[in-house]
Amino acid sequence: MKFIVTNQNKAERLVRLIVSIFLLPAPFIYQNNPFAIIQSIIGGILLFNAFSGMCIIYRFFGANTCKV
Repeated sequence: MKFIVTNQNKAERLVRLIVSIFLLPAPFIYQNNPFAIIQSIIGGILLFNAFSGMCIIYRFFGANTCKV
């Protein structure tokens, strides 16, 4: 049984991975201000999306960019 359904194509997952790499270290670079922490949280969400291939917002709206 497959619990996580992939709803993103590979190009979109790659873009999310690259963006997350830039957002995750924000608190270390810009100190611990609220904006940097929010950037890091968004980077973590994008990293989860990149590795799992599932976007919660896509699932909520019924969108699917994966050809499978």
